[in-house]
Amino acid sequence: MRNIVAFVVGGLFGAGLLLSGMTNTQKVQGWLDVFGDWDPTLAFVMGGAIIPMAIAWQLTKGRRPVLGGEFDAAPDPVVDRRIVIGSVMFGIGWGLVGLCPGPAIASLTFGGIGGVVFMIAMIAGMIVAPKLRDTLA
Repeated sequence: MRNIVAFVVGGLFGAGLLLSGMTNTQKVQGWLDVFGDWDPTLAFVMGGAIIPMAIAWQLTKGRRPVLGGEFDAAPDPVVDRRIVIGSVMFGIGWGLVGLCPGPAIASLTFGGIGGVVFMIAMIAGMIVAPKLRDTLA
């Protein structure tokens, strides 16, 4: 049952990314181009993700998921060196390519070789980042 729900939710998430324009790299880069031809429509997508998640964190306190496991806690609001560096690197990658992890996975079905190259680079970054963090700490 848990796998079926995960499949349905994943499909819904992918459909939402596609319908919202998050898989369209030109739309994403237009959102990030605040000093040029700025496209503010993805602000509604961001709000449509942030607001329900903030509410969900409040509603899940002291509760357990129906399908088992634990709800993730809200992240610690501390802004430190790691969060700033990670955010900058994420933003640079997002701005250069127009993809972040969710849309990158969705783009594997239609993005051609560019989507595959981005996914390989993203996975390599996920492997290297903790090692680099430990070395610099």
